[in-house]
Amino acid sequence: MRAQLLTSERPADLFEVVRGLNVLQLDQTAYVAPNADLVTWSRLGSSYDPTELADALASLELLELRGFVRLPETLALFRAEMVAWPSDGEPLDWQEYRRDWVRANEGCRVDILERLRQDGPLVMRELPDTCVQPWRSSGWTNNRNVSQLLEFMMQRGEVAIAGRDGRDRLWDLASRVYPDDPAVPIAKAARMRDEQRLRSMGLLRAKGPACPGEPLDAGEAGERAVVDGVRGEWRVDPELLDRPFTGRTAIVSPLDRLVYDRKRLLEIFDFDYQLEMYKPVAKRKWGYFALPILHNDRLVGKLDAMSDRKSGIFRVNAIHEDEPFSKTLTATVHREIRDLAKWLQLELVLGPGG
Repeated sequence: MRAQLLTSERPADLFEVVRGLNVLQLDQTAYVAPNADLVTWSRLGSSYDPTELADALASLELLELRGFVRLPETLALFRAEMVAWPSDGEPLDWQEYRRDWVRANEGCRVDILERLRQDGPLVMRELPDTCVQPWRSSGWTNNRNVSQLLEFMMQRGEVAIAGRDGRDRLWDLASRVYPDDPAVPIAKAARMRDEQRLRSMGLLRAKGPACPGEPLDAGEAGERAVVDGVRGEWRVDPELLDRPFTGRTAIVSPLDRLVYDRKRLLEIFDFDYQLEMYKPVAKRKWGYFALPILHNDRLVGKLDAMSDRKSGIFRVNAIHEDEPFSKTLTATVHREIRDLAKWLQLELVLGPGG
């Protein structure tokens, strides 16, 4: 909880949140609110204004990379990896395929760079598709040539996201977006990123599940830890140990890094949770986008709620209690719900289970 800035002492501002959490995941699902804003609200409270994040990204005080908001100074930890794209060793088959596809569409890559050089930043639809070899995929990216090329050019450090126009990303030359800090060698950069990730989470597996954009493990950072009753090698940030702790009650996003690794969530917190938005209605236990409820250092329930902006309503369908709430906890949770509605600038409406 200390690592995740969920103690009784709230951080001072947005930048302290990003510095402490290391990353903010950008996800445009706004069933309650966009994830990065919801995560920030859970740390700062209703004093947080979402325009702060939009302004910080537009002014490049914060940067977007691989689907996450990051501090500009952390980009130096990715530069050497970008130069070595698609691999710093012998490439795997899928890496070779990507490399060869980019080479086959060299003309389009050059066209995009030139267009950005002249007119950037631009949204994707303003960029030319002169690919001679279409992108083939069995998924939704099939034949999405420009979006795939931009993604690989970003991984190569050639282009960068320079803010947003509504929901659309603005693309520009990386040299005009990223700070001109010297690249940190790949091995050292990987260690430093592991250390930053562990510092933001407190306790992580040495090796965890794959996660696009930002891993969920700590490598060899920190010190080895044993978690009673849980198998596997864990790492802990020793600077967070043996310090006084005073918690609070918080409502967190389903995509919050605190709860994102569902296996860790069950092992460490004994908290059974799944994001059920992709499940049929009849198979949902807690709701389409149920928000975990934290009390001190325990996750104690789920909030089934939604923002109906057309009607100006924040509707609470149910509060699921893992164990019966005390009167004090019930009052505290309802206070957080009222604060969330106030921050959303919506009228709070409680359903039968609210």
